[in-house]
This record gives sequence, C-alpha cells and structure tokens, in this order.
Amino acid sequence: MTTSKSMQHTAPKRTVIKLGGSMLERLNENFFINLKKLQAAGTELIIVHGGGPAINKELAKNNITSATVNGIRVTSEEAIGIVQSTLVGQVNPTLVHQLNKSGIAAIGLNGCDGSLLQCTLLNKETYGFVGEIKNVNGSILEMLLANGITPVISSISCTEEGTPLNINADTVASKITLAIKAESLMLVTDTPGIRIGGEVQLVVTPTKIDGWISSGEIYGGMLPKVNAAQDCLAAGIPSVQIVGEQLEGTTILQQEVYV
Repeated sequence: MTTSKSMQHTAPKRTVIKLGGSMLERLNENFFINLKKLQAAGTELIIVHGGGPAINKELAKNNITSATVNGIRVTSEEAIGIVQSTLVGQVNPTLVHQLNKSGIAAIGLNGCDGSLLQCTLLNKETYGFVGEIKNVNGSILEMLLANGITPVISSISCTEEGTPLNINADTVASKITLAIKAESLMLVTDTPGIRIGGEVQLVVTPTKIDGWISSGEIYGGMLPKVNAAQDCLAAGIPSVQIVGEQLEGTTILQQEVYV
C-alpha cells in the first residue's frame, strides 16, 4: 500500500511567544486575531508572560522598593510573596480569560505546576529570591499541545523545598523554547525591536549584537532579551524575533543571509 504525501503525518510548527508585562495592558483584538491566524496556519503556541507594571503597583501599595540589576528584578523576601500573588493570582488568569474569550483554548500554569520549571537560587546575595532554571519538564506542555490547548506560563517557580522564586520572563521563554524544540521565539515588548541610532534593525546577527553590547548601545531591559535570543540560536533554534504589538520588529538569525 502506498501512502500519499497528503496522508503523511506532518509535525506541527511551534512558536513560543513571550509577552512583556507592559504589553498585557494594551493587547487589542487584532493581537488575538493574529494569534488565531498563526494557529490556523498550523503553528502551536506557548505563551510566557511577565507582569512588571502590575508588580510595581502592588509593591508600591505595600511601600516596598524594587531595583533591577542587569535587567533582572532584585526580589527581596518581602517582595517575593507579592510577585507570586500578582503573577499567579492576577496577571495570568486575566490573560487566560482574554485568550479563551477570543476563541483560543488556553490554560494557566506557573513553574511549580507539574514541576514545569525546576529551579535553584540564581545568586541570593545579588538578586534575592530569583530563580535559575535547571530543568524544564516539557511533558506537561506536550500533553496540553496534543489536546489543542495553549499553555500560558507565568514567570514564577519555586525551589525543591517550595520556596517561591521570581524568574526573568525572557529567560523562562528561552528555556521553554529550547526544551520543546520550537522553531522560533517571539519576544513581544513595548519596544518594536532593537533600536540602534534611533532606527529599528530589521535583521541582525549575534556578531552585531555582541558589538552593540560592547559599545553600550544595547543595555538595560534589552540585555536579557538579546541574551535569551543568543542562547536559543546557539542551541539550534532557527530564529528569534523581538517585536512590538503589531508583531513586527527585529529578526535575529544565527548568521547573515544574503539574497
């Protein structure tokens, strides 16, 4: 018996979409329409989110100050409980509701669910209760995707002993992209790509990025984004995009493409 090409199983494409906290308050109908178009074209989606503005608001209510080092939020013992409750109790269910309402079947997760993100302390002296991901349990994501459900993951987890840990959401997205062998990682931010000299760079390479970091033209919150992108590219992920709300911006490729 011969099998036609149309009958052969084709592995679905996968894209991990990371939503910055500042984007969550301004998502519009077109954004969800674009997500549905990706799904209709055969792409499985995994969404990772932060929650910076919401966290800042809750910390301020409690008179807790917060700082960042190398683009990572320093998270004190008094702050970690607020970070956890804000991400898991407010930001995640709101986003899941928006997705379900728009016709995208979604379920909320955090790093503790199903031991999804197994972590240790990154560097307590420098960052406080911030996690370093040691392993991703991709099986729970595979199960959800196989059933047509989009996982929506908040950037919080815990130690083996159960101590809650804040994790940079760009890093979470990068590690999950690698674990499930996704074709691409899309970082959706309030900055539509890498700006150098005031201009968005459409296609760049790690070599160019290294030069811009050395010269100080890439700094602050963009650093963990490009570091996450570099890690994915080095591990074999074909491309990483840093885009704005229109899903347009900078595409980062392993090497220059000449046409």
